[in-house]
Amino acid sequence: MAEHPAYPVGLRLTGRRVVVLGGGQVAQRRLPALIAAGADIHLVSPEATPSVEAMADAGEITWTRRPYQEGDLEDTWYALIATSDHEANAGASAEAERHRVWCVRSDNADAATAWTPATGHSEGVTVAVLTTDARGRDPRHTAAIRDAVVEGLRDGTLVAPHYRTRTPGVALVGGGPGDPDLITVRGRRLLAEADVVIADRLGPRDLLAELPPHVEVIDAAKIPYGRYMAQEAINNALIEHARQGKSVVRLKGGDPFVFGRGMEEAQALAEAGIACTVVPGISSSVSVPGAAGIPVTHRGVAHEFTVVSGHVAPDDERSLVDWRALGRLRGTLVVLMGVDKIGAIARTLMDNGKAADTPVALVQEGTTAAQRRVDATLETVAETVRTQDVRPPAVIVIGEVVNVGPGNLNR
Repeated sequence: MAEHPAYPVGLRLTGRRVVVLGGGQVAQRRLPALIAAGADIHLVSPEATPSVEAMADAGEITWTRRPYQEGDLEDTWYALIATSDHEANAGASAEAERHRVWCVRSDNADAATAWTPATGHSEGVTVAVLTTDARGRDPRHTAAIRDAVVEGLRDGTLVAPHYRTRTPGVALVGGGPGDPDLITVRGRRLLAEADVVIADRLGPRDLLAELPPHVEVIDAAKIPYGRYMAQEAINNALIEHARQGKSVVRLKGGDPFVFGRGMEEAQALAEAGIACTVVPGISSSVSVPGAAGIPVTHRGVAHEFTVVSGHVAPDDERSLVDWRALGRLRGTLVVLMGVDKIGAIARTLMDNGKAADTPVALVQEGTTAAQRRVDATLETVAETVRTQDVRPPAVIVIGEVVNVGPGNLNR
């Protein structure tokens, strides 16, 4: 006779006694979800991993430090049996059967009365996967299905059109340093739900090709300015489309609040009474050096890193950077938007204490297929930029960390 499939159900365990036998890796993986469910968790195990012990120390679980004993499952609603003692597991399983306690066995799924599904979460939805044949006991198979479903929910590809969760308003989305895979999951999902996308030149352009045909894509650099300055024109475009009841994504490179004028846009939207969501992005100030094999901090080399804008020269009265102080710092200096001013920046740093042979790396088009790294020193960087034709966008890293990577990793 064919085996009957498992019956899927969601257990509401808040305040109910749950017993976990064994404090090893299985318990370490399963306990966080049980804690999140509000269960009254009792761990029975002579020892535990450091992570499980930390849960006990924090009062999230009650830990009885001994092996399983008959009677441990009395008044229990749910049990997870995950010890390395097969005899103890069998005894606990038998006790669970007598007390009608739903019981998961990590060592023998066939002997269990319950299976733990592969679970994932996306915006208020829990996905739990159990297959109906023998593969249901293969965690790799169910995990692969779960991952595919959750990813589809997160990026919007599995949401049926008339169930599409579109919310009028504006989302300021940090698109990351350039590689389309480096946008956050939430950012990608909001793009999939958008009616209008207003994109920066330095945003992850490849993502725009994935948008459905009905989505209006606006190049922020080409918004007519009229009597407004460029930023005012962008602010007004965001407000105009949002007031039409549309879901608007302002797609920016890096992070909206790292030299991205994101707060100016958020303030303008707030003044207009427009709902605004901010989705942080991976900043190029850290990710681009990392992609080029440069750590911005490294034990024994740099205990600090400073990120500055180089879009105005050090001697420009508009500059808000204390370049004299930067010349005295021992850590890493990351300069964004500074390619055309690097000569003046290098001279100022050397005039204020930086050694002329301080290593410098320029990473052009970081994280993209066109990524290119050029190395120099403070003394030679201006000439190197000219002779090597280094062009924006490029992240400039100044400090001893430039030489840390093994063989200039990823170069």
